[in-house]
Amino acid sequence: MPTAINAKSVTRNVGWSILSKTSTFGLKFVTVPILARILTPEEFGAVAVALTVVQFLAMIGGAGLASALILQRDEDMKTIHSVFWANLAIACLMAVGLYVWAEPVAGLLGATEAAYLVRLMALLIPLQLAGDVAYALLARRMQFGKDAFWSMVSESAGAIAAVVLALAGFGVWALIAQLFLSAAIRLVGLFAVSRYVPALQMSIGRVVGLARFSLSMMGSEIANFVSFQSPMVVISRFLGLADAGAYSAANRFSSIPNQVVLSAVMGVLFPAFSSMMQDSARRSNALMLSTQVTTVLLAPMMFGLWALAEPAMLTLFGHQWAYAWPVLGLLALSKGILTPCSTFIPYLKGVGHGGTLFWWAILRAVITTAAVAFGAYNGTLVGAMIWLCAVNAFVLVGYSLVVFRADGTPFFRGFLTCCRPMFTAALMAIAVRLLLSYFGHLVPNAALQVVVGGVIGGAIYAALVLLTERPLLRKLVDLARKKRLPAASPSPAE
Repeated sequence: MPTAINAKSVTRNVGWSILSKTSTFGLKFVTVPILARILTPEEFGAVAVALTVVQFLAMIGGAGLASALILQRDEDMKTIHSVFWANLAIACLMAVGLYVWAEPVAGLLGATEAAYLVRLMALLIPLQLAGDVAYALLARRMQFGKDAFWSMVSESAGAIAAVVLALAGFGVWALIAQLFLSAAIRLVGLFAVSRYVPALQMSIGRVVGLARFSLSMMGSEIANFVSFQSPMVVISRFLGLADAGAYSAANRFSSIPNQVVLSAVMGVLFPAFSSMMQDSARRSNALMLSTQVTTVLLAPMMFGLWALAEPAMLTLFGHQWAYAWPVLGLLALSKGILTPCSTFIPYLKGVGHGGTLFWWAILRAVITTAAVAFGAYNGTLVGAMIWLCAVNAFVLVGYSLVVFRADGTPFFRGFLTCCRPMFTAALMAIAVRLLLSYFGHLVPNAALQVVVGGVIGGAIYAALVLLTERPLLRKLVDLARKKRLPAASPSPAE
């Protein structure tokens, strides 16, 4: 049976996950700009397009079977082995198919010159799917600290290798080496800490049984993947690899805060919400608290990056990429708009609303792809990003309607509570942008503008949060005090 989940275990595992992401944040903060200064936009674009295909097939190949293992009552080893071999078989078939059809696939994406990368990166699919079962075992045992350690080691080793190879003149192969080295190290680490050893056991019936649950989950995951990755494909096809590279570099950098917070929180919240399925009061409290906290943390990062996009792009990426600063700013803005949605997907998955999540994910994927395609076809990369921001505003309202209805929370009360930190961050960013416009000439150095703007923005946001989020701050202080007290008996929240 999965490990019992309570407030203390959730907090501890979120902490471990955030620690691993934060530890790689500083490294990526340095390595992405370094790689961008050494490599060309076309090289970034070619790898990004090829990786999009690989990640999409890897998601389909897993078919959600590993996620279904997390929710199983017991660790039935025959079922676990069956899922491992099913995943591996599907992964190998997909890798062979992508290798054979690499040129038509690359041509379909508008990147014929990247066919050799698609063929090579097909080998990543088995590397990624082979570790799904080991990760699922750690997740059901709430042992995210072990996964966090190996994620940190693999990401760090890959990033360092990429920078070294790029400086040595290996060009696009530096990015390829980063992907393969990170995947291989994490795979070895997952098997080591989960203590899982595959055995030659296979039950088609058990795989089919899990697939019935996982198919709707997989459908929504694919739709969400299309929402996030379709802009890359659309831009490559309509605007070329150079613009795809500019989008990829800006997107990789603007996604770092999301990777630090959201990937950590979402992985833990899925099993946590699942354990609260029958307790509506705890579930609702957990939803509101987790959404508010993640929004308070993420919104100022994303809106602040929008405010400082121009000097930040020049400082971090250099003059080669200076033209793409509006892309960086608009991508940060589009992600900032969605910060209140950070907990909605694990919530809907965890409480059994997979069908609702699936249809909203489909709608989001269609609208996102169509809007970005319209902007790219009729304008420029900046136009496509403006349409992406507009779509994300619609998605925020739509997901909020769905989630608060499922939770039984009045829409306007829930929406205002969850989005208030985002509005606060937006006000802060507008103030910083105006100050930079009027007084930026007094600080002619771009790096110093980023520092000064960050300090001023942080002070403004802190003051606004103290004024608008007192109930949330009191709740967090109370939780911190309870954790310091000797545990005589577990509280109802635990």
